[in-house]
Amino acid sequence: MSGIGHSSEPHGMQLVAVVIVLALANFLAILDTTIANVLVSHIAGSLATSPSNGTWVITGYAVAEAIMVPLTGWLAGRFGPVKVFTTCIVGFAVFSLLCGMATSLDMLIAFRVLLGICGGPLIPLSQTLLLKTVPQRHMSLSLTVWSMGSVLAPIAGPVIGGIIGDNVYWGWAFYFKVPLALGIAFLAWRILMPHETKGEKAKVDYIGLTLLVVWVGALQIMLGNGQDKDWFNSQFITVLGIIAAVGFICFVIWEWTDLKPIVDLRIFRNRAFAVSMVVIGIAFSTMFGGSIVLVPMWLQANMGYTATWAGYNAALSGVTMLIFAPITTSLMKRYDIRGIVFVGLILVAAANLMRVVYSDQITFWQLMWPQLVFGAGMVMTVVPLIEMSTSSLDDKDIANGSGQFNFVRTLASAISTAVVVAAWNDQIKACKDQLVGAMQNTSSAIQVAQNAGMDGEHARAMVDLVAQGQSVMQATNNTFLGLGLITLVAAVLVWIAPRPPKSTGAHIGH
Repeated sequence: MSGIGHSSEPHGMQLVAVVIVLALANFLAILDTTIANVLVSHIAGSLATSPSNGTWVITGYAVAEAIMVPLTGWLAGRFGPVKVFTTCIVGFAVFSLLCGMATSLDMLIAFRVLLGICGGPLIPLSQTLLLKTVPQRHMSLSLTVWSMGSVLAPIAGPVIGGIIGDNVYWGWAFYFKVPLALGIAFLAWRILMPHETKGEKAKVDYIGLTLLVVWVGALQIMLGNGQDKDWFNSQFITVLGIIAAVGFICFVIWEWTDLKPIVDLRIFRNRAFAVSMVVIGIAFSTMFGGSIVLVPMWLQANMGYTATWAGYNAALSGVTMLIFAPITTSLMKRYDIRGIVFVGLILVAAANLMRVVYSDQITFWQLMWPQLVFGAGMVMTVVPLIEMSTSSLDDKDIANGSGQFNFVRTLASAISTAVVVAAWNDQIKACKDQLVGAMQNTSSAIQVAQNAGMDGEHARAMVDLVAQGQSVMQATNNTFLGLGLITLVAAVLVWIAPRPPKSTGAHIGH
């Protein structure tokens, strides 16, 4: 696709509108990945189904979104990025409305899949249009504003979902997005169409598309259902794992060798891009798995927090994200981007390691400090990595690169959710076995409880409850220790990338 000339550069309020429209589209698409998570029980009760069946509402969207994200480069090249963007955001509004109106689980799952098909391209397309439309001198700040959607949406989702679930009908988790999406579509058509690029007809890589659908679909379904089915002790999960692995290998071989691939993997020959993909994959796994998944889960399951209050805790990181966003932008203009990513990852690692000393007596305000450190680290990691990944790509490869960057981020969040939850549960069992084995005076503790007036059954239950609580706490600390150490590995890997320019995007618009 051809670049955008300086004569067509937006300025003033038009520039502000472009950035806000694209940032909001990115925010809405990512918001949908987490907003339904806390509503599964409400949805299941309303539609007369079990909570385990209700989880397909989450899985359906995740599968469709994950498949569509890497296809964005091909769609943009074939039809034009603005046309695809506005079509998807209108579809997002329509299917959000239909999701809220669904009267059966099957209807809701079908509409969620269609919603994911529309939502997936919004994430990389909004980034692509930002890189192609905004003048280079405003790129860093604009990209920072856009990226706030990526980091705030997963946090805002459980908060909004929890408030809706606790107070009104679950359908409002979908209804409220309809006017926002339609407003974005109207503004996008008005202000972005002058920046549209002409699509080029190309044959469809049906084999590559089929392989993508097969391996991503199998992987997402496996990740979404593995915990409930005891992972590879289930034949269903094992078969899905084999399909995902074989499908992935065949997909990589086919796309790398096909002359007109639907996902061009050859841009991984670019060392800066390849390293960025590895680092964001590892970093986003630890960030999402720790602060966005494990902390709220632990608070709700073991510390007595409601979904709303667990969301409030997660939202604290947004404070330092907002503070450090302009600081990060300024630093990117002056210093080596790799160094900024390194510092950001050190802060994320520090946030996880601060949680290693948590106890079951910790207060809401003590929980605040790691979240604040995490917020600063996340914005200093994600924003520079986005720039680093696109800095050395040709203009024609930006849409493809954006799609693959966001695909890795999406896949990392799904994998980390499954792995972290599984590891945490395994750690709870291991810690409890170890604790019970080390308890020399279990019988005396039961006797003391009985002397205080408890019967034998209640006394044993009390001792077991204490052991379970301490096991959960130790398992939580151990899991955060592992996440912190893995984040440090990602911080070291960033230096493998070649030194990028201090301010990227200079190739855009020339």
